[in-house]
Amino acid sequence: MRANDLSPADRQGGTAVPGARRAAAPLYTPDQRERRDSSAWTLVQGVLAPIQFLIFLVSLTLVLRYLATGDGVVAATISIMVKTGALYAIMITGAIWEKQVFGRWLFAPAFFWEDVVSMLVLALHTAYLVALARDFGSEAGRMWLALAAYASYVVNAAQFLIKLRAARLQRAPAGLVAS
Repeated sequence: MRANDLSPADRQGGTAVPGARRAAAPLYTPDQRERRDSSAWTLVQGVLAPIQFLIFLVSLTLVLRYLATGDGVVAATISIMVKTGALYAIMITGAIWEKQVFGRWLFAPAFFWEDVVSMLVLALHTAYLVALARDFGSEAGRMWLALAAYASYVVNAAQFLIKLRAARLQRAPAGLVAS
């Protein structure tokens, strides 16, 4: 057992239980939870996230179809622009939500790594738009850039789903948590 696996009391001479780990810090303080639950931006995020995911699935299909067949470049391009617009909407409203709940526009400790990866997602989507507007690279090259943006989006979405699950587990009464 490492010293970091012990609670502060155990490190100061209390009785350590082998294999016991200290509980994870709660995602929200009671005040933050109250602000989260009362914020209209929580609902906005809850609506935008699945909409963005559906847009992603449609766009991914169109991009893959173009790369496989060479057909449908206009539909794929429009779908990427729509996906990027949805991303910007969720990022802006998410920053507002984070400010209301945590008092910071971005990079609150509870969501620091999610926000870091979100910046990568945003940068790759924006790079696609710049490449499209400036006609940089080939059409296929831009589609591969979009796929890189989408891969980072999948990682980021997984991060947020893990945080959502953690928040639900912390809220659930002891003994009622299903894995």
